[in-house]
Amino acid sequence: MSDDQRYGLARRVSLPGPLLLDGGARLSPVEVGYETYGTLNADRSNAILICHALTGDQHVASTHPITGKPGWWTRMVGAGKPIDPARHFIVCANVLGSCMGSTGPASIDPATGKPWGMRFPVITIRDMVRAQAMLLDHLGVGTLAAVVGGSMGGMQVIEWAATFPDRVRSAVIIASAARHSAQNIAFHEVGRQAIMADPKWRGGEYYGDGDAPAAGLAVARMAAHITYLSEAGLTEKFGRRLQGRDAKSFGFDADFQVESYLRHQGISFVERFDANSYLYITRAMDYFDVAEPHGGRLANAFKGVGTRFCVVSFDTDWLYPTAESRAIVHALNAAGAAVSFVELSSPFGHDAFLLDVPELNRVVDGFLKAGELR
Repeated sequence: MSDDQRYGLARRVSLPGPLLLDGGARLSPVEVGYETYGTLNADRSNAILICHALTGDQHVASTHPITGKPGWWTRMVGAGKPIDPARHFIVCANVLGSCMGSTGPASIDPATGKPWGMRFPVITIRDMVRAQAMLLDHLGVGTLAAVVGGSMGGMQVIEWAATFPDRVRSAVIIASAARHSAQNIAFHEVGRQAIMADPKWRGGEYYGDGDAPAAGLAVARMAAHITYLSEAGLTEKFGRRLQGRDAKSFGFDADFQVESYLRHQGISFVERFDANSYLYITRAMDYFDVAEPHGGRLANAFKGVGTRFCVVSFDTDWLYPTAESRAIVHALNAAGAAVSFVELSSPFGHDAFLLDVPELNRVVDGFLKAGELR
């Protein structure tokens, strides 16, 4: 096996489309940035699609080209790990609306020759999934052995099972929900308003001079990052310890370690993400409600589905708490689908699916291998 097959081959493809969006607009062509790992087997039965979260990207297990950091899910993807390029043909695509190679507001509008900016059509999670389906068609993948994702990635997994049930044999939904709650919509609105209040946002028309609304985007990231953690985790990691000083400054510098940490998170984020993309992707999450087009009953979305499901939650996740996962499980049970569910214990809050939780690896590994034996 070549190095590219082991560690990821980065690609970008222009698909002719058109892609009809839920909002009524059409996109053509559709650019998709993606990575693949491993080799598609002779009967094309070993493909696994990994879906990334809000601020993620296709660099799931390879070095990020901007930050130089390892891929965001190297704990789950790699040699000897649950999702293994020696056994699987792994695909991870940058979502529609993002800024890492897929068509989004920073892309060139073919009608004007200029970046779309806020003229880009509003998108949904289902639109993202339709774009992924177009990519898989291009790659010659008809049926997926599994679709796997956490957080917004889990939303895409749910949408895959509801929209393309015949193409998904197994689905792993981690720390996610079948609809966005009022609380989560509220948090997203705070972030969007921070971006749009930055004078440098200029109605989204900031691409020409490279002077992006970094301050607003950093604040949006800081606010969101708090929701990814747990109170116990923050207390354990930072408590009320001061940052680089022995006494309070009686000013508004970052006196506390937790303040310094959040500021670092905000500053580092703006180096790799686009503010307009943040607006569009958070809006797509807010619109997400799988039950809505099925008479408001979630079980109707999965009626007759032959997909196997594994649903995982974490006990300290207050962004997508276990109750949200149980609602998915109850709907799958009502639809007669095969589903297993586990709540794992972790101090890391919502971010636990990205961090060192060995039990998560064991759950995913066992579920995927059981599917391969069928």
